[in-house]
Amino acid sequence: MANAGPPSPRLLPSGGRLDWMQAGVVALMLVLLSLGDTPAWLVAYPSEWIVPVTPWLNAFMNACVDLVGPAFRAISAALDVPMTAVREVFNWVPWSVTVTLVTFVAWSVSGWRLAAFAFGAFLYMVVIGYWHESMNSLALVVITVPTAVGIGFALGALAFLSKRAERIITPTLDLLQTVPAFAYLLPILLLFGFGPVVGMIASVLYAFPPTVRNTVLGLSRVSTEVIEAGLMAGATSKQLFWRIRTPSAKRQILLGVNQTTMAAFSMVIIASIIGGTADIGWEVLLTIRKALFGESLLVGVVIALMAMVMDRITFAAATAEPEAPGGSNRFLARHHNSLIAVGLALGAAALASFLPFLEEYPKGWEIDPAHYLNDLVTWLVVEHAKTISLIKNWAFFFVMLPVKKGFDQTITPFTWGFEFTAPLRAAYALVAAALVARIGFRRGIGRASLVAFFAILLYYGVTNLPWPAMLVLGTLLGWQLGGPRLALGAAAAFGFLIVAGVWPQTMLSFYLCGLAVLLSFTIGTGLGILASEFDGVSAFLRPINDTLQTMPLFVLLIPFVMLFKVGEFTALLAIMAYAIVPAIRYAEHGLRNVPADVVEAATCFGCTRRQLLWRVKLPLAMPVMMLGLNQTIMFGIAMLVIAALVGTNGLGQQVYIGLSDGDFGVGIVAGVGMAFIAMIADRMTQAMSRKYRERFGLRAEV
Repeated sequence: MANAGPPSPRLLPSGGRLDWMQAGVVALMLVLLSLGDTPAWLVAYPSEWIVPVTPWLNAFMNACVDLVGPAFRAISAALDVPMTAVREVFNWVPWSVTVTLVTFVAWSVSGWRLAAFAFGAFLYMVVIGYWHESMNSLALVVITVPTAVGIGFALGALAFLSKRAERIITPTLDLLQTVPAFAYLLPILLLFGFGPVVGMIASVLYAFPPTVRNTVLGLSRVSTEVIEAGLMAGATSKQLFWRIRTPSAKRQILLGVNQTTMAAFSMVIIASIIGGTADIGWEVLLTIRKALFGESLLVGVVIALMAMVMDRITFAAATAEPEAPGGSNRFLARHHNSLIAVGLALGAAALASFLPFLEEYPKGWEIDPAHYLNDLVTWLVVEHAKTISLIKNWAFFFVMLPVKKGFDQTITPFTWGFEFTAPLRAAYALVAAALVARIGFRRGIGRASLVAFFAILLYYGVTNLPWPAMLVLGTLLGWQLGGPRLALGAAAAFGFLIVAGVWPQTMLSFYLCGLAVLLSFTIGTGLGILASEFDGVSAFLRPINDTLQTMPLFVLLIPFVMLFKVGEFTALLAIMAYAIVPAIRYAEHGLRNVPADVVEAATCFGCTRRQLLWRVKLPLAMPVMMLGLNQTIMFGIAMLVIAALVGTNGLGQQVYIGLSDGDFGVGIVAGVGMAFIAMIADRMTQAMSRKYRERFGLRAEV
C-alpha cells in the first residue's frame, strides 16, 4: 500500500526546450553577477533609456480637466442631492427602528441565528456611541451598491450578448480590480472635485466588476433545455433574455450583488479620505492619525460588523431556494414579509415616541472600553520590550534582509555576529551546486534551474538581480505555463515597468510582497489542513478569518505599529494578516470537497489517515489550493499600498507620492504597474491550477 495514490504533482510543468532555456538564463545571470566588473546597465536600467510616460500622462490629464472638468463637476453636484437625502433619512429614523428592521430582514432570510447576530452587531454601534457615523457609512453603501449593480448588470449583459464587447470589458475589469484604489483617486478628484460624491464614485468603480463577472457567468450557464423550451414556446429574443435567461441566472447574479456589497464596504475608509464625511471611515482615519489603538479598533469593528451582517444577509438571499411555482396570488400572501416589516417599523417608531432612549441613545449609557485596549498595548510594549525587539531584529536580519540584499551584503559581524568569509562563500556555493545537481538528476532540468535561481537570489538579493535576466525569465515562465499569449503579456508587463523607470520600486515591492505571500501561503495552507481535519480548528478559525477579511485594511496596521513601530517588518506582518485568509479558506475547502467515492476507495484499500491526507486528498485538492495561492497574491498586492503608510518603499509608496503631490502620471504609472503584476500573477497561477486539473482529470472550480 506504500505506493498507492495518485502521482506526485509537479509545481511547474515540464517544458523541454524551455527548461533548458531557463537554465541557460539562470547560468548567464550567475556569470554576470559573479564578475567583478559587471556593466552597470545590466543591474540598474539607465535613466537615459527611460520613456517619459509620466509627463505625457500629466499633459493628457490636464487637457481632460480643462475640457470636461465643468461637466463632471455638474454631475457631482447632481449626485450629491440623493446622497444627502439618504444620509439625512438614515439619521432621522430612530435607531430602534433601524435595528428592528435589520433584525427582521436577517430572520426572514436565514433564521434566528443571523437575526441574533445582526441585532447584536447593530446594537454594538449604538452602545459605543457611533450610531450616526455608522448610518452615514451605511448611506454611502446603500447608494453605491444599487448604482454598481445596475452598471454591472448592464455591462455583464452586454458582454454576454456581444463577444466584441466582452473582449473590451474583460481586460477593463481586470485593470479596475487590480489597480490600487488610491491610484485612480487622483483623476477622480481632478475631474469631480472634493466631497462625499467623489467617494461614492470611487466606490462604484471598485465595486461593480463582481456583478459584471457573475452576470456573464450566470447568463452563460443557463441550460440549453431551458432555452429550447422558451424558443419552442415562441419567445422573442427580448422575452428569452428577460423572462427566461435572467430569472434562471438570478442566483449567480445575486452572488455578484453579495460580492459588490462587500467591495463597497471595503472602500468606506478610502472614500472618506476624499469625501470628508463624518462617517466611520473618517473616524478610523482620525484615530489612526492619533495612534489610538483602542479607539481605532473599536471603530474598525463597526465596519467589520456591518460588512459581515450585510454579507450574511445578501448571501442567504442569493442561495435561498426559489419559491415553488403556483403559489397564492393573493396580495397578503405574496407580500407578507414586507407588511410585517412595515408593521414592526411603525410599532418601533410609536414606542420610540413614548420612550426617548429608543429614539436617541443617551450619551451617559455609552460604553467606551478603548482605554483598556490602549493600556493592554502599553503594558505589552513596556513589559515585553526585549522580546518584541528580539522578534523584530531576528526576522529582519535573518529573513527579510537576506532576501532583499542577499547573504553577500547581509552577513556581517553587526547583523549575524560573524564575517561571511571566503571559505563560507565557497561552502555555500558547493552546497547550492550539490542541491541543484541532485534536483536535476531526480526531478529534471526545470526544477534544477528553479533551485539555482533561488540560490542566486539568496546570495545576491532581489534588488540586485539583473533586469534583462528577470525579463527573459518572466517571459519563459509565462510561455511554459500559458503559452505564447501569456509569454507576450508577461514580456509587455515587465517591459512597461522597466522602460517607465519604476523597475527599482518594482523589485522592492516584489521582495516584500513575495516574502509575505510565501509565508502567508505556507502558514495558511498548514492551518487550512488542520481545519479540514479537525472541526474544532475550523470553528475557531472561521470568525478570525471573517474579521481579518472585513476589518478595514488601515486598522490592520495599528496593532503592528504599536508593537513594532514603523518599518518593513511591520509592513510584512500587516500584509500577511490580510493575505493569509484565502490560503486558509481555499486549503480547507479543497480538502473537504475531495470526492467522497475517492476517499472511500482509498480507505477500503487500507490507507491510514496520514496516507489519505498526503497521497490522496492533497494532490486532488491542489487545483483549489493553487486558486488560494492566486488570491493570496492578489490580497498581498492590494495591501502593498496600505503598507506603504508605515515606511516601506516601492510601487505603493509611488502611488502615495502621486496622490499627495497631485502628480497624476507618477501615481497612475505605479498603479498600472501593480495591476500588470497582479494580472500576470493571476494568469500564471490560474494556468498552474488548470494544468493540475488536467493532470488529475478534475472539473474546474467555480
